[in-house]
Amino acid sequence: MPLHITRAALAQVERQAAAEHPLEACGVIASQNASTLASRVIPLRNQAASATWFSFEPREQLRVWRELDERDEQCQVIYHSHTASEAWPSRDDIALASDPAVHYLIVSTWPQARHKVRSFRIVEGRVFEEQLAIHA
Repeated sequence: MPLHITRAALAQVERQAAAEHPLEACGVIASQNASTLASRVIPLRNQAASATWFSFEPREQLRVWRELDERDEQCQVIYHSHTASEAWPSRDDIALASDPAVHYLIVSTWPQARHKVRSFRIVEGRVFEEQLAIHA
C-alpha cells in the first residue's frame, strides 16, 4: 500500500531537512486515520543534534502524542533526513522501527543521492519500500 501524502506536506518536510542540514531533521505527519492523506506535518527537535542519528525528545514526543489524541488524529508517518547517504533505512533505523503500521519516510539531503525521498514499512526487521502517492 503506498503512502498517500499531500504535496504541501512533502514540501514542508523537504524544506525542514534542507534548513536543518547538516544535522538530521525529524518529525511526524498526522492524519485522521490510516486511509486518509498524510497532511499535517509536526516537526520535532532532533535531541541527538547529530548528522548521523535522530531521536525525539521524550517530553516533546509525549506532548505531540497527546495532541494527536485530542485532535482524534494518528501518527501516520515518522520522517527523518539522511545527510550523507541515500534515503534508505540504516541498521539503527530498522532496529528502532517499532510500529509496522507507520510509514517511515526518509529524505536525503546528500547531494549524490539517487533518490531524494523514499517511504518504507519496517516489519520485524524487514524493510519494504513503498510507492509515494503525492496528492494536491
